[in-house]
Amino acid sequence: MKKGIFKSYLLAGILVLVPLWVTFSVVEYLIEKFDSFMALLPQAYQPDILLGFHVPGLGLVVVVLVIFFTGMLATNFIGRYVINLWDAILARIPLVRSIHASVKTILSTMFSSSGQSFRKVLLIEYPRKGIWTLAFQTGAGLPEVTQRLGTEMVSVFVPTTPNPTGGFLLLLPKQDVVELNISVDNALKMIISLGAILPK
Repeated sequence: MKKGIFKSYLLAGILVLVPLWVTFSVVEYLIEKFDSFMALLPQAYQPDILLGFHVPGLGLVVVVLVIFFTGMLATNFIGRYVINLWDAILARIPLVRSIHASVKTILSTMFSSSGQSFRKVLLIEYPRKGIWTLAFQTGAGLPEVTQRLGTEMVSVFVPTTPNPTGGFLLLLPKQDVVELNISVDNALKMIISLGAILPK
């Protein structure tokens, strides 16, 4: 077998098997983490004890059902009253109220259908003039900043590569950002792949 053919076959095998291995590893990790939630139940009520054998992924199913029924409860009158009461209790605890309020605000903004957070992909000059990077618009700039600088500002998030969960929050003049006709999903694929996967 020629060296070039061996190398091409080896590369093709890597491109097929490594993504599969990473995918299954992540799924296995998530299933194990969700299954560990079952340990919070009293031992007599744990599925492994009741059924007599272990069912992989049962914790994930239970968590999804809990989230679903919590959402269903939160949309009716009694559920909203209970949640408001719970929020009021948490708001009285010094450290907890800051964390809870911040997380709730972030999630409400991100999942709001009417909001503009993470809806636009931008091109900005960062970290200096002449160097461009992708960013996501997270909202309008602070009114006080706009007033003091005398120009309309926007808040943008610059994700790091290849882990887009970390990054930097920047306030930029609106005229300095370029809005791209790219979906957020495609932009994330490009960031995660270190630019190897380009938006169509």
